[in-house]
Amino acid sequence: MSAERKNGADGAAAGRELKFRKMAGQLRAQIRSGAWIAGAKLPTEQELARLHGVSLTTVRRAMEDLAEEGLVVRRQGAGTFVAGQRPAVRGEGSVVGVIVPDTTLYYPKVLKGIEETLAAAGARLMLACAHYNPAEEEAALQRMLGSGVHGLLVVPTLIDSPDPAAVVRHLAGLPVPTVLIERGLDDHDDHADHVRTDHRAGGYSAVRHLAALGHTRLALLTRSENPTCEPVSRGFQAAASDLELTVVPPFSAPMRAWTPQIAEENVRRIAQEGATAAVCFGDKEAAFVVSAARRLGLAVPGDLAIVAYDDEIAEMAEIPLTAVSPPKRTLGRRAAELVLQRMREPDLPVHQIRLRPEIVVRQSCGAAQRETPS
Repeated sequence: MSAERKNGADGAAAGRELKFRKMAGQLRAQIRSGAWIAGAKLPTEQELARLHGVSLTTVRRAMEDLAEEGLVVRRQGAGTFVAGQRPAVRGEGSVVGVIVPDTTLYYPKVLKGIEETLAAAGARLMLACAHYNPAEEEAALQRMLGSGVHGLLVVPTLIDSPDPAAVVRHLAGLPVPTVLIERGLDDHDDHADHVRTDHRAGGYSAVRHLAALGHTRLALLTRSENPTCEPVSRGFQAAASDLELTVVPPFSAPMRAWTPQIAEENVRRIAQEGATAAVCFGDKEAAFVVSAARRLGLAVPGDLAIVAYDDEIAEMAEIPLTAVSPPKRTLGRRAAELVLQRMREPDLPVHQIRLRPEIVVRQSCGAAQRETPS
């Protein structure tokens, strides 16, 4: 290459270098001046290229510089955001917002796991209960973001949403790391971090446990209008098909419709149809079934074996219930660990974690009377 051509090439490279450094300097000045506040989403790379009259390569190199300095956070599938105050490496001084739909059943154990993990990292928890109300969830989100939380753990209400995917995209695009608990989409368009119980596997395990005890004709009784109902039902049906078991027509109703009378009608029906075992979601409905069987003169587990799902109050039923038990405390711990890791490593690949529930054997399934395979 001639000296003239070499000097020309060097000059072009220097020009490109100056362009991206100049652009990085302009953006850096805007961020530090408050033109873009902490948590604000920056224009897309295409928009910035058009606004500044530069190439996409120049924009990307400028953004890489700002990300290395900690001024911006690039989130896969969501965009680039102005970074907030960076927490210390292990989370000391950080605040994590936690939004749950209920603080009585199911979630207290999840919260215990979250609290333990955050406390060990020196982080604090800010809690809100949304009562399964999307408007309350959004209001709590905005309050927490406004207060400067460094991360969020959210149990969103998806089941009644006209567009669950839009809710998940909204949460994934928030300006702070956000991890969903017990919620997510079962498709390839889900780019949100989440930690969930594998409820389909739980339904499958319940059937397999009863089949191991010799039951070949089963019933499924569930509480509908709940996000756990559908995967439990799918797991139940898959196991029954794989193990070539007979399933009597299932029954499902909302919690408000589950009454002692409804339970009695269904116990009478499934007994007439020859079912010798039932999987009941959840614990309260299973307790109704036990009482109904007693009123009808059926022995539990002698005439009707029962496996409950949730393991919240199963041990307190008049006949302690064998139950599928989601790993609630571990769920909280793993979710808290993930949000803390995401706070330290914004470019971490999306994590979608499923935990398998276990079966806690008590009196209602008859395992004590029969040999159970190890």
